[in-house]
Amino acid sequence: MESLRVVSSWPVSTAAAAVVRADGEVLGTHGPVDHRFPLASVTKPLAAYAVLVAVEEGAVEWDRPAGPATIRHLVAHASGLAFDSDDVLAAPGRSRIYSNTGFEVLAGAVEEATGIPFAEYLRQAVFEPLGMTSSSLDGSAAAAATSTVSDLVRFAAEVQAPKLVSAELVAEATSVVFPGLRGVLPGFGSQEHNDWGLGFEVKADKSPHWTGASCSPRTFGHFGQKGTFLWVDPDPGVACVVLTDRNFSQWAVEAWPPFSDGVLAEVAGA
Repeated sequence: MESLRVVSSWPVSTAAAAVVRADGEVLGTHGPVDHRFPLASVTKPLAAYAVLVAVEEGAVEWDRPAGPATIRHLVAHASGLAFDSDDVLAAPGRSRIYSNTGFEVLAGAVEEATGIPFAEYLRQAVFEPLGMTSSSLDGSAAAAATSTVSDLVRFAAEVQAPKLVSAELVAEATSVVFPGLRGVLPGFGSQEHNDWGLGFEVKADKSPHWTGASCSPRTFGHFGQKGTFLWVDPDPGVACVVLTDRNFSQWAVEAWPPFSDGVLAEVAGA
């Protein structure tokens, strides 16, 4: 895909990208797709998918108490926990406060329920069955995974056509949970409707946003402070993965949306 070549013009040392359909067909790649990059917060949807497996297996329930709230609140950034501390800033379900601490509490709850260290549970539940052999979690469930574009393509295909969990559960996870909550989308400011699913951010009517203007409101995914992102747009039925080695900053705010628009334009014209 010609649209993927744009990453070569970005102010980064190394970048890799890919686009994949729901049936697993890779429409195009660019760059070193087998290079291992730190994912930062793109870790969160991977961790959340392990939680979906735990829910489907009956190891945990969405309403299980955890920290100051429940499993569902934690994975949807609606627990009231602060970004990076144990401080409780709001009652559960009242505000969308993006929280790394919340994901660490979440991982601890799954670990307690299963008796398996969360990093190992993630490997067994998600990485191993999807053939994500270059992926690992080496610390916080909020931001410490390392992976490759090749591995994340496998994950993006799974989310679009689930095999590890039911399609109904993935549809719930990628739809808005606790709708109408205000909050700050990191890097893009306050949002009247800071919509989130269960571990996946939902674009909805957010503006500004890190995806493209032509990405549908149903688009979901995540970006990370390491200059990484993964989005899925169910309307055209494609997902895009980009990993770089430069931290998120203004360069990404300017580069990512037109890049995503270019990808969707090429997919539509194919």
